[in-house]
Amino acid sequence: MPRYGQVQVSFGPPLTRMVKYLIIVTGAIFVLTYLGLQLFHWTWPLAWLSLQPYDVIHRLFLWQLVTYLFLHGGFFHIIFNLLMLWMFGSELEYRWGGRRFLFYFFLTGIGAGLCDVILNTLLAPGLRTATIGNSGAVYGVLLAYGMLFPDRPVLFALMIPMKAKWLVLIMAAIEFLSSLGGPGSGVSHFAHLGGMLFGFLYLRGASLPYVLRLRYDEWRRARLRKKFAVYMREHESKDDAGRWIH
Repeated sequence: MPRYGQVQVSFGPPLTRMVKYLIIVTGAIFVLTYLGLQLFHWTWPLAWLSLQPYDVIHRLFLWQLVTYLFLHGGFFHIIFNLLMLWMFGSELEYRWGGRRFLFYFFLTGIGAGLCDVILNTLLAPGLRTATIGNSGAVYGVLLAYGMLFPDRPVLFALMIPMKAKWLVLIMAAIEFLSSLGGPGSGVSHFAHLGGMLFGFLYLRGASLPYVLRLRYDEWRRARLRKKFAVYMREHESKDDAGRWIH
């Protein structure tokens, strides 16, 4: 009799613990804020929890640098961000562990918010803007994926196959060119680039202790070789025939 085996088909990586928690919390907050706005006309979550440069600078609403990550403006917005978080974040968490991944997520998210606040304040001081969504953190996750798995095949726009490093470069170029239009476009390209910038600085800085340790070990080995050579010269002597003896 013919035997049939089970074949597992997976669209993306297995859902890891911290990524699952982030998806659940973000999704729950989106449902609550959406229903609150539609049913009870609640506008206070956006007023108090979205990232507003004026409030952060002048009123010290620093919590907005965190809370804005869990607010989203529509179904397409939240689905795109959570899909990206699952597809690229799960791989990072599997490699790093949950704590380091969660730290990186908030680092890039808060860093993206800081860039948004600073650049919007400098370029458009009189413009009252509000930023929501964890796209900055997601772009930071995408950058880390491209740096750690540069040759991993991915699908650009879910259609065009390419290596992860090229996807990161294309996305960064799109965000940079889009940011040249300045604030007021409805999408915070500054936050996207800020998340990638903070992610890049963190990943480069994380490898710095290892590089410094290698340089220190090389310096110690060279110093020991030099001391050994000096010691040998000091203890060498010649016999009556003029030959070196040890």
